[in-house]
Amino acid sequence: MKKIKVVFFAEILIPDFDGASRTMFQLLDRIDASRFDFLFVCGSGPDRINQFECIKTRSFSIPLNPKYKLAIPSLTADEITIQLEHFNPDVVHIATPSILGHFALAYAKERQLPVISIYHTHFPSYMAYYFSYVPFLVKPVADRLTTIQNRFYNACDRVYVPSVSLADELVSTGMSAMNLRIWQRGIDTALFSPHKKDPRYLERLTNNSLPTILFASRLVWEKNLETLIAVYALLKAQGFACNWIIAGDGTAAKDCMRKMPDAIFVGKQDHDALAVLYASASVFIFPSISETFGNVVLEAMASGLVPVIADGGGSKDIVEDGINGFKCDPDDAHAYAEKIRRVIQNPTLQQRMSANAVDHSKAFNWTTLAKTYFDDLHELATSFTKNLKV
Repeated sequence: MKKIKVVFFAEILIPDFDGASRTMFQLLDRIDASRFDFLFVCGSGPDRINQFECIKTRSFSIPLNPKYKLAIPSLTADEITIQLEHFNPDVVHIATPSILGHFALAYAKERQLPVISIYHTHFPSYMAYYFSYVPFLVKPVADRLTTIQNRFYNACDRVYVPSVSLADELVSTGMSAMNLRIWQRGIDTALFSPHKKDPRYLERLTNNSLPTILFASRLVWEKNLETLIAVYALLKAQGFACNWIIAGDGTAAKDCMRKMPDAIFVGKQDHDALAVLYASASVFIFPSISETFGNVVLEAMASGLVPVIADGGGSKDIVEDGINGFKCDPDDAHAYAEKIRRVIQNPTLQQRMSANAVDHSKAFNWTTLAKTYFDDLHELATSFTKNLKV
């Protein structure tokens, strides 16, 4: 049987770099080399991913977020094109509508190749944070970005979107519904589990046995950190005795440390350490509305941790309000504080919602999602080959 050749374009291909990278590697680590041959093109990554070659383009750090690098394929376009022609792909996977993504899309359309993409990042929702000091620019920049994004995804043949609410929002802005497919995210329930609970670990970390509120994510302002800080300040003003643990790092870390002086900042944690934190904490808070899905919310739920989250973004589709967690108006610090206190002060409620959260998380299976992806690659490759012959 002839192998299907897939060229995979992504800015960053580093395991555990962020939620998008973790999603991509859940697929890449499941590639059946007897059915598929992959070639990777990225701005940051290794020379090989598993057994497949990875081409790296020139890239530059993004000023507002220097940990992220933007690939500039035009600087090595001739070299990349030669390698692509030699590989002779059947399908093109594009991670994001970046400069590299548009280079990949142009290449695919010129050669009449099918394109598949996963909607990882809801970029328009970031504009309110990046342009907070020039608010009159927020709407025009977001509108322009939406137009560019919609044009890009409308040119793809299949686009995976992680939630119904996000799909509805995208369609309402002008994105075509024809090529959208609901494709959620999976969870490793062996890794994230209530069995990882270790109260003594928290006691060593906090030097007490008070209830613990956990936040885990990149520390960047588009995660609605202003509200996180406001909830911290409100509970402190109310005299509510608890610990705050902040897991993650980012450009806003120093500001958060200054504004949350009693919180414990543990930095970026690997999955094993996060699993213990999730299972051992009392409540998970997540006020971000910029998520397309919210992997950390699902990880917390699988660990038996009750989430109190923003009623916005893709995360809201994971939580059933009052059943396996609580949803709040994204910017209402009082609502988060009230729900957090309710969970912590009512052990019976906490136990019931924890059990419901674990049960709900079991429906999210990476094996099933990966099968869908690889079946779609096969279908796209074979259907386009037939159409070209006709």
